[in-house]
Amino acid sequence: MTHDDRLSGVLEHARVIFFDFDGPVCDVFAGLPASEVAKQLTTLLSIQHEAAGAKAAETDDPIEVLRISHEADATVGQVVEQALTAAEVEAVAVAGPPTPGAVEALQAARSSGRAVVVVSNNSADCVKRFMELHGLGEYVARIVGRPSGEPHLMKPNPYPLIRAAEQVHADVTLCTLIGDSLTDIQAAHAAGATVIGYANKPHKDALFAEAGADAITDAMQDIADVLAA
Repeated sequence: MTHDDRLSGVLEHARVIFFDFDGPVCDVFAGLPASEVAKQLTTLLSIQHEAAGAKAAETDDPIEVLRISHEADATVGQVVEQALTAAEVEAVAVAGPPTPGAVEALQAARSSGRAVVVVSNNSADCVKRFMELHGLGEYVARIVGRPSGEPHLMKPNPYPLIRAAEQVHADVTLCTLIGDSLTDIQAAHAAGATVIGYANKPHKDALFAEAGADAITDAMQDIADVLAA
């Protein structure tokens, strides 16, 4: 069975489509590099918790800095989270256009009568801002961003997907997630949803296949084309 066959089968079964945000919809840190944001957050963290700051200095992933901050101290974590949210909102304003094929995929999903939910480890604020900037709000029924103050509930935890399904009154097993990371694959499996791996880098195809993605594509336009067929 080809990737195309599997993609058609997964989407045909799905009554609700979850879109991860960073990757499938846009490149959040295209204009404001993630490594730069991570560095800023680490500096902020170091001032308030030296040991956690030293640990955070080993990563260039802002989300990982957030996890480290909350693990060290909940109050410090909230301060870092507020700074991250502000940076994300700033970043999406200079991120450039949506991922090629993303707008068509959102439109096709909505036109097919399916509910569309953006489910992200980024803040709901930055997702809303990007949607407003690019006129995409009409295609999205709900936005589920990271749970404030509870980074342990972010993907790969299934919580965001379960919550998203509840918000559109759907059985999560009739939902499919389009995501570009292993955490998306893991979260979908844990929730009981199907998952389409968006392999936007060459090595991800094999990675997602090994992780058991239900289908894999390297182009968001493929999603649009299958849904519009």
